[in-house]
Amino acid sequence: MTPMIVRDPGLPERVTIYEVGPRDGLQNEAAIVPLADKIEFIGRLVAAGLPIVEATSFVHPRWVPQLADAAELVAGLPIDGSTPLPVLVPNERGLERALDAGCPHIAIFGSATETFAQKNLNATLDSQFAMFEPVVSRAQEAGVDVRAYVSMCFGDPWEGHVPIEQVVEVGTRLLDLGASQLSIGDTIGVATAAHVGALIDAFGAAGVDVDRLAMHFHDTYGQALANAYAALRHGITTFDASAGGLGGCPYAESATGNLATEDLVWMLTGLGIEHGVDLEALVQTSVWMAGVLGKEPASTVVRALG
Repeated sequence: MTPMIVRDPGLPERVTIYEVGPRDGLQNEAAIVPLADKIEFIGRLVAAGLPIVEATSFVHPRWVPQLADAAELVAGLPIDGSTPLPVLVPNERGLERALDAGCPHIAIFGSATETFAQKNLNATLDSQFAMFEPVVSRAQEAGVDVRAYVSMCFGDPWEGHVPIEQVVEVGTRLLDLGASQLSIGDTIGVATAAHVGALIDAFGAAGVDVDRLAMHFHDTYGQALANAYAALRHGITTFDASAGGLGGCPYAESATGNLATEDLVWMLTGLGIEHGVDLEALVQTSVWMAGVLGKEPASTVVRALG
C-alpha cells in the first residue's frame, strides 16, 4: 500500500534525503556488524535510490568500536562513484585517513553547547573552531567537499534549553570556515515544530540561505515527523534520516534513534514531494538489517509494510 497523494503547493517540490544509517545508525547499535554486511547494506541503500549515503567515520576505534573497520569498508565501496558516500572525520588525523582512502566528501561534527563540546570534542565551545579550521582548509585544498553537523541545537541534557542565538552563532561560524552545508541536529529529540521554525528563521535573519541548511531529527519524544513537516514549511529541502530508524541517543534514556527514512519517505510521498527513493526496496533493506542486528526495526512504516 502507498499513501494517497495530496499535493500542498506551499511545500518544496523535491527533497534530498541524506541517509545516515550506516554511520550514525550503526555507531549507536550494541552489535558489531560484519564488514561484508555493512558493504551490502550501503549497496542496498544506494540501489533503493538514496542519493547520499554516509558510510562511516574515521574515529579512533576506542571511541566507536562499531566503526573500527572504516578503512576496510571504504576500500570495498565505490567511494568516488556517482552516489556520494561521505565519511565523518573528528580531527586532522581522521582527515588524513579519509584523504588516504580517496574520500571526496567528508563531514565534521561540532557542538552548540559548552558541556557537549567538552565531553564529546575535548574542546570548549569557542576552541572547537580552531580544531576544525585546519581540517576544513586542508580538505578544501584537496578538493574535498565538507559538510558540518552541529549537535544539541534544541536542548542539552546537562544545560537544558539552548538559546537560538547561540545555535545560530555556532552554525554560521562553521559555515564561514568553508562548510558547504550545515546539518542542524536535535541530538536528544526534544525539538517541537514551532521551535524548529523559529531556528530556521533565525538562520535566515543571519543571512544563511535555507538551501545551505539540513535538519537532523531524533524521535525520542515522537516529534521527528512533525518537526520535519515544520521544516518543510520553512523551505528546508535536505533531511538526514536513518533506514529503519537505526541508532539511538547515548545522551538520553529511552531515545528511539534517528528519524526513520521509511517514515519520512511515506510522508513525502503523500505530500507529492519527489524524493527518488524506492520505498519497497528500502523496507526490504531495513527488514534484512534488523535480522542482522537481531532486533525489531524502530520505523513504524517498516513494521506496517515489512
